[in-house]
Amino acid sequence: MFADLGRAMFRWRWPVLVGWLGLTIVGAVFGGQVFDRMAQPENLRVDAESRLAEQRVDQLLPEGPTLVAVVRDRDPYDPPLVESVNRVTAELRAVPGVADVEDLYNSPGGRIGADNRSTLVLVELADGLPDAERKRVEDRVTGLLRRIDAPQVLVGGKTLAERAFADQAIKDAAIGETVALVVLAVALVVVLGGVAAGAIPLVAALGAVAGTLLGLLGLTVVTEVSEFTVNVVTLLGIGLAVDYALLMIIRFREEHTADPDAGPAELLARTTGTAGRAVLVSGAAVAAAMAGLYVFAEPLLATMALGGALVVVLATAAGLTAVPALISVLHRRVQGPGPDRQITRAVRVGGGLLGRLAGYAQRRPAPVAIAVSVGLLMLAGPFIFGVNLGDSDARALPRSMEARQVYEVMLRDFQAGRAEPVVVVVEADPASPAVRDLLNQLNRLPQVIRMQPRPDVPGAALVIDLTPKGVTGGPESRDLVREVRQLETPFRLLVGGPAAELVDYRSSVAGRLPLAVLVLLLTTGVLFFVLTGSVLIPVKALLMNALTLLATLGVLVVVFQWGVGAALLGVESWGAIDLTTPILLFVFVFGLSMDYEVFLLARIREEWDRYPGLRTPAGRAQASARAVLAGITRTGPVVTAAAGCIVIVFLGFLLGDLTAVKEIGFGMAVAVILDVTVVRGLLLPAVMSLLGEWNWWAPVPLRRLSDRLSPTHRTRTAVSPPVATPAGVDH
Repeated sequence: MFADLGRAMFRWRWPVLVGWLGLTIVGAVFGGQVFDRMAQPENLRVDAESRLAEQRVDQLLPEGPTLVAVVRDRDPYDPPLVESVNRVTAELRAVPGVADVEDLYNSPGGRIGADNRSTLVLVELADGLPDAERKRVEDRVTGLLRRIDAPQVLVGGKTLAERAFADQAIKDAAIGETVALVVLAVALVVVLGGVAAGAIPLVAALGAVAGTLLGLLGLTVVTEVSEFTVNVVTLLGIGLAVDYALLMIIRFREEHTADPDAGPAELLARTTGTAGRAVLVSGAAVAAAMAGLYVFAEPLLATMALGGALVVVLATAAGLTAVPALISVLHRRVQGPGPDRQITRAVRVGGGLLGRLAGYAQRRPAPVAIAVSVGLLMLAGPFIFGVNLGDSDARALPRSMEARQVYEVMLRDFQAGRAEPVVVVVEADPASPAVRDLLNQLNRLPQVIRMQPRPDVPGAALVIDLTPKGVTGGPESRDLVREVRQLETPFRLLVGGPAAELVDYRSSVAGRLPLAVLVLLLTTGVLFFVLTGSVLIPVKALLMNALTLLATLGVLVVVFQWGVGAALLGVESWGAIDLTTPILLFVFVFGLSMDYEVFLLARIREEWDRYPGLRTPAGRAQASARAVLAGITRTGPVVTAAAGCIVIVFLGFLLGDLTAVKEIGFGMAVAVILDVTVVRGLLLPAVMSLLGEWNWWAPVPLRRLSDRLSPTHRTRTAVSPPVATPAGVDH
């Protein structure tokens, strides 16, 4: 089937390329509109208790978005300042869409900052304004607030911070992707030895990204899509498309080197018959990772999963259609002698880096497997034992941004550095004895610094703000949320606030993680069984990917949470890791690790099937070891080149200013480097050498099924039951 696909792409190369050109043009023209339809999906599902509490508070005490102006560096009671504030606030009250204005001079409870030279002006907008109208009102209010006669007036608030985040995300994407693509283009030309060959992966990537933007635009009709989603999935699409294109091009060159007299149609058929199958299995494995992400069901993650699935489908389609069609057109320039000699020489001397590492690992399989596993677990230690997950706030913005400056001034000068309150909603008569008993219980909780019921709550209900010790989302505030929720009351009680949202998110992830792992295990198990005819290889692959992920997260904690080496990367530590980062890395690292695993295992299986049947256990063990080394040696240049290119793409994230985006880019780059060198270069060959022919073991019924699914497996699966291979087998 795959060979026929190659012949069809050669025959229909021009219609295929015209189709992709059309998709790219339409995506470039219309796909950019997705940025005008960006939204901020919630981190939590609608049935999370913290969201229910937030909705109930909105019903009881409806409030619109609030803008905050910090008037600084002037005596708050200086007469000219008082006159200026009064004049501006009077104009603000007359602005359509403004619901209320509070300041030090005309509202009860006005506040002066800890420096005694700053005060606040709070502007509440009307509730329920459409986004476009709300933004116009915010701009009008911001302009008026800046007219206050003071040395410095900082204007911020939650919605302004969200707008700043959205604008910065788009800016970061434009800068990061532009620089990454330029550097990537140069790297591809160098790696593939020519402009024509180097252009093929870029063209495939551009087609996949343009199609993804168009698909995301359609997705905005049915759900909310965030700027963060666009950033991540487009760069993932570039990485996958480049990987698949490199695999196809280098395999085409290898086939040409082996049979220089064969025509391009036949060479392409052989290429798609081998590398094309690996591309499809890899794309399916990454799509399975997207399904695992969707299982978590949180709105933001679900959107990521849908966008990720879309880009995987397009990147895989580009690898199987656009890339062979481009090779058909440019085959004379793609099969140039220079790169062929480079690849042949790399294979002959050991497959470059991966081949040399694999040879070393096979000579000492047990010590290498133990040392690498222990080393990766040590790297994972900071995440396992010391991670602090937090919800990114305005501190994720650059220090130069006004929204962040307002947040920090408010926290330092007006909140005394205290955590955001835990909000308790009580559905009962505030005057009842049971509610009074609850208030006494809450006030005695060891984590509570201050308890303050909100005034003017209508009906038989009460809203209480509990200020916890420590910082927002810290251990004390999380413990407070759990203790309040465990209280037994004769009435309904809801707990909300930032700390409660963090508790709910962690609980949701922990509860659904086994299901996500099960989805990944089943889908990758089936895919890898079809690819290799083995039931042990999928388990080994998942365990190795888990080690890669945990080690990556450990490095991330050291840099972004602890701040070690952060300055060298232009990163500012804020003492935590964004709570969505581990889940996103879990899926994307898994997907990309599967990419390289498929590339290597597909070739290892090819080499294994080439050997004639060896009936002695020692002979089969030796054949297995040779197949592993030959497969890694021949695929090593492909994997190394692909990894180098994709690291360039992901390091583009570091050129931006958003901390959460930098976490993803740095984490993915670290994961790819660890995976390609330590895991695929050392751990994979060491473990496969220890397992010997057990690598290819499957129960008899599954073995027969594998023979029917892939006739090429019959040569090896018909042998007698596997025998353990001595660690010191001669290769």
